[in-house]
Amino acid sequence: MNFGIIGGGMIARFHAEAIRRVEGSTLQAVYARRLESADTITSEFGGRAFDDLDAFLADPDLDIVTIATPSGAHLEPAVAAARAGKHVICEKPIEVTTDRVDEMIDACDRAGVVLAGVFNRRFHPTMQLLKRAVDAGRFGRLTLCEASVRWYRDDAYYASAPWRGTWALDGGGALMNQSIHAIDQLLYLAGPVKHVHAFSGTLGHRGIEVEDTAVATLEFESGALGTIRGSTACWSATGNPAEITICGTQGTVYLDDERFRRWQFADPDEHMDAQAARFTGETAAGAGANDPKAINCDGHVANFSDVVESIRDNRRPIVDGREARRAVDLICRIYEVAGTKS
Repeated sequence: MNFGIIGGGMIARFHAEAIRRVEGSTLQAVYARRLESADTITSEFGGRAFDDLDAFLADPDLDIVTIATPSGAHLEPAVAAARAGKHVICEKPIEVTTDRVDEMIDACDRAGVVLAGVFNRRFHPTMQLLKRAVDAGRFGRLTLCEASVRWYRDDAYYASAPWRGTWALDGGGALMNQSIHAIDQLLYLAGPVKHVHAFSGTLGHRGIEVEDTAVATLEFESGALGTIRGSTACWSATGNPAEITICGTQGTVYLDDERFRRWQFADPDEHMDAQAARFTGETAAGAGANDPKAINCDGHVANFSDVVESIRDNRRPIVDGREARRAVDLICRIYEVAGTKS
């Protein structure tokens, strides 16, 4: 597959590295509003640089477009790519409101192209193993399911680009930008949410429109209860790992980033428990907790590879547009209940 990237910032470089590592794939082109930004990426990873979106999309050899623009600027390039017959992979959040996500889904459906979201943490072996344990019923009845992201971003982070910390282009703060991966993981494991109560505030930063701290309590459709805690105002010397906790009447698992801090079940499963033991232990530092660049692109490689395989096999990708919409929907519900935007 031949890939193109829309966007020329930090995350576009992660996309370029991931594309380089996807078997049989090539970076065909990069579009950015500033040609020098696209040039910087293509000079390292190959492909042709564009500052004209129509010319970029007119390439008949371009198969898949990845979108790495600010969060609230995903809709327009996604629709343009779909109309040009290109498959679309969109960085998280797929968009900042469910209405805008629905427009993207509709455009891709009408064009007969794939729309996929980027939730790279889903593809790590620990998440897949935890999902298998849930689906196998090892937890018994789910009782308490939680996501906690206690990260830190300094004022310079929000000042580094004019779109950061704005409703229009960031779509929200600690939940929509930083905690969305953990929220997606929680929904993936525990299922849909029926009721939400929430509080939010801007407690550690000045000059931003969005929340830097939020807490929500949840009732899942299964009857399980849960919480979401997200913040970019939790200073730590090493960075706190993102935590997922799944508890039930027959088991408890604590997942810190990509390591199990606890894996305990009433009924043993020798094969599954031996696999979990390979990933059990303390996490020294949170991936991306203090520095958004302090992540690897392994998950992006797996995420992109799944999309390529889904196109070849004529199946839905694991994280298609509708699946990527679920986390945006829950976050928007939290914002509404908390009165975050008022």
